[in-house]
Amino acid sequence: MTEWKQEDLRLHSHHGWRARPGCKIFVADRGAVRFDYPQDWFVVPEEDSVKLCDKEPPGDDSRLTVSYLRLPPVDWSGLPVAALLEAGMREDERLIDTWGPVSEMQRGDLQAAWREVSFLDPGEKREARSRICVARRPPIQCLITFDFWAAHLAQCEQAWNTVLETLELGESMADPTRGPLVS
Repeated sequence: MTEWKQEDLRLHSHHGWRARPGCKIFVADRGAVRFDYPQDWFVVPEEDSVKLCDKEPPGDDSRLTVSYLRLPPVDWSGLPVAALLEAGMREDERLIDTWGPVSEMQRGDLQAAWREVSFLDPGEKREARSRICVARRPPIQCLITFDFWAAHLAQCEQAWNTVLETLELGESMADPTRGPLVS
């Protein structure tokens, strides 16, 4: 995992970046990971991940965390992302009340699987939800987690759907100030 560094760049006047209305675009490592997120959220780089929060921490009510790794050039078809997700979630140490079903998505050669769990936050004594997604498009695999209070489900559902619908992996670009090529 690469150390994260936030860098704000001035975009070329004819750039190809297009975000959904009300959103900004998150891009890691010149296109290794890209998705839209709500424009008023805060970006918090961590040592091995980036957090996107609905409010400035520590007062946030929802937190999306993304990390990724570069995969070696082998055939990954024998290791479905749903199997990785399920294996990883068996290690979850929280006292999970409800395990939601695993949802899978395929868009071109991008594969993703995610699941929602609910639990009582031991510190806050409030019902919390967590959505965990493993996505892969070789040579990139990413992990996205979204933690939020159950009371905020409606607005978090919209943010989650936007992230998944706009998620792109491994779309490298030489010049991030120009963005993706548009024709």
